[in-house]
Amino acid sequence: MSEAALHSTKLAAVPLWLARLRALARRSINIIAGCTILGFFAFVAIFAPFLAPFDPVRPDPELVLRAPDALRVFGTDINGMDVYSRVIHGARAAFLVAVPTVLIGLVLGVPIGLVAGYRGGLLDDFLIRFTDTLRVFPSIILALAIVAALGPSIANIVLTLGFLDLAVYARLVRAETLALRSGGFVESSVAVGNPPWRVMFVHILPNASRGAITQMAVRGAWAIRISATLAFLGVGVQPPTPEWGVMIRQGAEFMVSGQWWVGVFPGLALILLVLGFNLAGDGLEDLLDPKNNAAGKR
Repeated sequence: MSEAALHSTKLAAVPLWLARLRALARRSINIIAGCTILGFFAFVAIFAPFLAPFDPVRPDPELVLRAPDALRVFGTDINGMDVYSRVIHGARAAFLVAVPTVLIGLVLGVPIGLVAGYRGGLLDDFLIRFTDTLRVFPSIILALAIVAALGPSIANIVLTLGFLDLAVYARLVRAETLALRSGGFVESSVAVGNPPWRVMFVHILPNASRGAITQMAVRGAWAIRISATLAFLGVGVQPPTPEWGVMIRQGAEFMVSGQWWVGVFPGLALILLVLGFNLAGDGLEDLLDPKNNAAGKR
């Protein structure tokens, strides 16, 4: 058998899913790394009740600030709660903030940006002024003020962050729509009698949504960071709810006295999850980049 035939035989023996995974890794290793991290944390969040060895909100006065050992692998906090169990359940709180926040921003921001970019006029002017106003103030300050007024709950945090985030998606889609609305395919769709809504949502939106899609993972990381910051400042999720920002705030008080494990482990989990979202976002940008797609076809 010739060398070329042997090589083709080996390629045919490779499973299809593995061949696609290798092709994806060659185009962007970031998407593989990011999705692996996100998949791990998603698994932890879904099966948290089965993975956590102890009740995450059950205090034990006899085990206050117990150092990590074979039984309590991450130690215990000031209330005697198991840090390992709380870190596991904290993944669930992180996804409960990130996923709805991204969906709210995407569902509301994309249509607003699409209509504003295509129609122009008063809606476009309002969108520009609204996004410019939001950019003047740091997002954490706005979120802090709104959540403090509404009350510290996950629902209020999600609504606040989703409201602040829709401007990002709207501005991205608006910019893409402005570049596309004078294109030949748009003029052709109008010339054959398509109504404006069909031109926008059928012809322009698939081409204008690339920027919004690539931002989904990055904005998920942003939502988790802001939520943890609000909890750290005392206006977000409140104890004893197992949330990483709350745990970091509690652990910061004991870092100097040597009980480092209370804040270090939730901090590491927060860093790793945010890293996973950012890597996935970079990978999506690489995959959806037309230059990379053209290079991959060659």
